Amino acid sequence: MKVLFVEYPKCSTCQKAKKWLESQGIEYTDRHIREDRPNRAEIREWHEKSGLDIKRFFNTSGVLYKEMKLKDRLPEMSLEEKYDLLASDGMLVKRPIIITEDNVLTGFKESEWEERLL
Repeated sequence: MKVLFVEYPKCSTCQKAKKWLESQGIEYTDRHIREDRPNRAEIREWHEKSGLDIKRFFNTSGVLYKEMKLKDRLPEMSLEEKYDLLASDGMLVKRPIIITEDNVLTGFKESEWEERLL
């Protein structure tokens, strides 16, 4: 199984997720979300493949999200505007993100990852 692991290395949740992947023997390609942020087309593709609400792709606990007052602004924005916003700064994107042929998972929930990846 080909796995892309999109992370911010200083994020404790990402570190925990990486340890989990390694403990399960899952090989992955690592991508630093700040140095190689997802572009608009990738975000659209991942969102469509995931079946998740677009809000699940936003790092709602992040400083930038709060500074930009996105909690109030997002409901008024179109889906296209949300894609543009997510592509503008990797720190707005929920992490880690796992992308496989069949799945896109945002955040690290061990039970969800076990169900979808093992």
